[in-house]
Amino acid sequence: MSDAPSPPRRPVSRTLHGETVVDAYRWMQDRESAEVIAHLRAENRYCDERLAHLSELRETLFQEIRSRIQESDLSVPAPKGPWFYLTRTEEGRQYPVSCRRRGSADGPEEILLDANELAGDSAYFGVGLFEVSPDHALAAWSTDYSGAELYRLRFRDLETKRDLEDAIEGSYYGGAWSADSKSFFYTRPDDAMRPYQLWRHEIGKPGGDDTLVFQEDDERFFLEVDASRSEDWIFVTLQSQTTSEVWMLDAAEPAQPPRCVRPREPGVEYWVDHLRKRSGEKSGEQGGAGDGGELAILTTLDAPNGRIARAPVSNPSRWEDWVAHREDVKLDGLDAFAAHVVAWYRKQGTSGIAVLPLDGGDPRELSFDEEVRCVDAATNLEYETDRLRFEYESLVTPSSLYEETLTNGERRLLKRQPVLGDYRAEDWEARREWASAADGERIPISLVRPRDARGPLPLVLYGYGAYESNTDPWFSAGRLSLLERGVAFAIAHVRGGGELGRRWYEGGKLAAKHNSFGDLIACAEHLVDAGLADGERVAIRGGSAGGLLVAAALNQRPELFRAVVAEVPFVDVVNTLLDETLPLTVTEWEEWGNPALEEQYAWIRAWCPYENTRPTAYPRVLATAGLNDPRVSFWEPAKWVAELRHQSTSGEPVLLKTEMGAGHGGPSGRYDAWREEALVLAFLLDSLGC
Repeated sequence: MSDAPSPPRRPVSRTLHGETVVDAYRWMQDRESAEVIAHLRAENRYCDERLAHLSELRETLFQEIRSRIQESDLSVPAPKGPWFYLTRTEEGRQYPVSCRRRGSADGPEEILLDANELAGDSAYFGVGLFEVSPDHALAAWSTDYSGAELYRLRFRDLETKRDLEDAIEGSYYGGAWSADSKSFFYTRPDDAMRPYQLWRHEIGKPGGDDTLVFQEDDERFFLEVDASRSEDWIFVTLQSQTTSEVWMLDAAEPAQPPRCVRPREPGVEYWVDHLRKRSGEKSGEQGGAGDGGELAILTTLDAPNGRIARAPVSNPSRWEDWVAHREDVKLDGLDAFAAHVVAWYRKQGTSGIAVLPLDGGDPRELSFDEEVRCVDAATNLEYETDRLRFEYESLVTPSSLYEETLTNGERRLLKRQPVLGDYRAEDWEARREWASAADGERIPISLVRPRDARGPLPLVLYGYGAYESNTDPWFSAGRLSLLERGVAFAIAHVRGGGELGRRWYEGGKLAAKHNSFGDLIACAEHLVDAGLADGERVAIRGGSAGGLLVAAALNQRPELFRAVVAEVPFVDVVNTLLDETLPLTVTEWEEWGNPALEEQYAWIRAWCPYENTRPTAYPRVLATAGLNDPRVSFWEPAKWVAELRHQSTSGEPVLLKTEMGAGHGGPSGRYDAWREEALVLAFLLDSLGC
């Protein structure tokens, strides 16, 4: 076996706020350097060599994952007008196929977009958007062949299945059609990969003739575009980490300028959906397709956990209270339908659904049996419906599609994702545990383990804890390979996420970010002290901001963990946040802080994983990166791994695996993704002695 790569240390000093810090691996930040590419390839070879003894196990795990999944499958067709839309997968093919059926869910099927044919033999392939026009005659679709998240936008005639000559380079996620299906709105990112422009394309005209509709120059704000479910309005949402602002475009008058719902206020967020004028209501003052009706508004104005207001379309800034703020309930989102508004919420860290009738009836909360669960919106394409589709899953219940009649509460299971083989949910126990942090805060944990387990088990502990994102307990066919070998799995719902409301998020960001790391450590210690986890066999795993989480916890308590998996980890935090030319840097200041400011530099510098690596006995580490990653630059894990290997006194392997043709999400094809997961699982099982 060859020795571990030992890249040269070429110190570059940074003096800031009276402190000088040496960066020995800054040279790795040159993606055009042949030396850097050669180093990444050498790291990949070394990783392969160190894990070669696991090749049989990796293949076994891959086959286990594959054997549990119904490879040829199709989604439940979703109705919209005369069509039912669905996706299908086919055994042996990497990507889904988008289809539709005319007249009924069982009608004759048309293939609209076959991602497998588009991908060809490309190492990476991603679809950015696929939006069918209101008249069902056209589809806007976009593709990326590198993982850099810059897309080529095309338009397809769905009758002939031929693409129009229209082609637009450099688009981003999100898009919306005008009501007449003749114009399409799309976004473009700036050089820092921040979506900041909204453009209107008229079908049949060259892309160079497109009209710039809106531009957001404040570098803290992302621009997103989406159509209301009613398809009467197009909403342009400008969102920073703490503030939002929404503009409205009449879908029937696409050339008219947008108008603002309510000017932005620092620290206030809001999101809107449209409620059409119902029979008996007076018409509004606004003409066109959006004539009359109201806006349903979810806002944090005077309501940290959210409240719901209503406003007339004719005067959208005149908000009237509808659903009051509650300290014990966090509102996550809302969806408007013809006779109901559906509110998505969470209480005590658990997600739920409430139905708000527009006729003044009492709100109704949907009931569920499992406490440790995840409920989320499914594909609901129609506005004039009294049926809601939602996804339900848990650590032991596979992804399940339900349809509930909102008027009477009748619920039907439309599909539960098959788990092939002899899977039985009752063989596993899912439960909620609570850890105590150093400051007395109680941290929720979602845990799954074999029901007949006795005594402490090896443990894989997962965490994220940033951006107010919720890490809900999801089902994983791959995770069964851990459980079947006697390894427990847990999610630490640390501060910085949104599981327990706005205060939970604010308790783990900016100057309070250190709480996230302490919470993860407290969760590991609790599971050990409670006799649920073997204190000698605890591994932690996280990706992106979760990679930062596990890396920072590793620096603080290296002896607590047997192994660490950090996927595309954000670990070179100070240097990245000092460089405004890098993608997304400015937008991140409201989450982590701006190190150009002395006070904020102090708190980031105190925990930045790369800069707090020290001589100590680190456990084994597996880090991943994507060469084309626009969110976490490949050099962050590359530099961190080199520094860890240089500092560690344990002799345990520190490994880096870089996808040379992919981005933030890793491999794009499902079989490639399963092989990647098999690699990680094999590393974890080997590290835990299982």
